[in-house]
Amino acid sequence: MGLFKNIFIWWDGATIGTAWHSLRKGRFIAEDSSGNRYYESKKGPRRRWVIYASGKPNDASNVPAEWHGWLHQTVEDVPDQSLPPARAWEAPYTANLTGTGGAYHPAGALESNRARARASGDYEAWSPS
Repeated sequence: MGLFKNIFIWWDGATIGTAWHSLRKGRFIAEDSSGNRYYESKKGPRRRWVIYASGKPNDASNVPAEWHGWLHQTVEDVPDQSLPPARAWEAPYTANLTGTGGAYHPAGALESNRARARASGDYEAWSPS
């Protein structure tokens, strides 16, 4: 299903048309730690785009903040070369997991299968009698 998938499926990596366009008219800039590949147009109006890593959904939350700034031409330099090293207290980048199995569900949520801890002022159900 590899060739069929690359021709028609746009939500899992790049289609064959996007890959061909990137090869012909784009200049490869860099790859981030997640495997996303960043391109810039060779000539004409400057455009920038990302081809998401294979196996990850095409979702803007998969782009780290520093690369988001580069894509929108807020930052001119490539983030890997221009940013200071990460501080020890900084957490590594993670994509938005909302709607996936890895999403956060607090105790007591229907999806969590954990009971909510009782509070001192817990409510009592209303009874009409």
